[in-house]
Amino acid sequence: MTGLVARGVTLVLGGRTVLHEAGVAVAPGEVVGVIGPNGAGKSTLLRALAGIQRPDKGEVMLEGRELAGMTPGDRARRLSFLPQEGEPTPPMRVEDLVALGRLPHRAARDGARDRAAVDRALAETGLLDLRDRPASQLSGGERARLRLARALAVEASFLLADEPVAALDPAHALAVMASFDRLGRAGVGVAVVLHDLTLAGRFCHRLVLMRDGRVVAQGTAAEILTDATMRAVYGVTVRRVGDAIVPWSLTGGCQADEQRVS
Repeated sequence: MTGLVARGVTLVLGGRTVLHEAGVAVAPGEVVGVIGPNGAGKSTLLRALAGIQRPDKGEVMLEGRELAGMTPGDRARRLSFLPQEGEPTPPMRVEDLVALGRLPHRAARDGARDRAAVDRALAETGLLDLRDRPASQLSGGERARLRLARALAVEASFLLADEPVAALDPAHALAVMASFDRLGRAGVGVAVVLHDLTLAGRFCHRLVLMRDGRVVAQGTAAEILTDATMRAVYGVTVRRVGDAIVPWSLTGGCQADEQRVS
């Protein structure tokens, strides 16, 4: 398969195996949702796909080339990685921070192309009106969109996003997922870690389900988001509202909570 492919990826951190022979593929134009409970290894898998953490076993291939053999610059132009929020946001202008996404292309020194890419990223994330504001003055949701804009400004062939909608209200979460859908339609391969199963089922072409560092299932939302699978992996029952899946109750009981929402 062309695209971004991991085969038999095993990763050991601090003496603990956090990925066990994980295999996943992201094709150009495909939006792949990586789901699973906390501690399943989703973020670690994404970092391995991005080349940030090199596997102890297995391989990651990008467009037919081994990722480990590519230069950092070459990799950064082809793969854009959107991490979870970590370091404090510096007091730089929003536009200047988004422009950092163009650093992998600095050898080309095409100022007009860089400015156009930054403008497109700001527009896509609804930040055009905030371009001159110090990033340190943004709200949590605005900072999340800023990080996405910087990743989009790279205009890479593949985008890897780790919980990009975790800090967003429903409207902005939908807007971000719609952005991923547009990227897919434009031929960009997207892998996104999600906890919101409704968004995962609606926007992702395919889901990768993880548990305990292993990929336990891959397929369409209809194949993966079943009551039996959600019971086994998440320990919850689910109900369907139209085409959406809604986690409903813990399988261990919680009958009082269930009665209150019935």
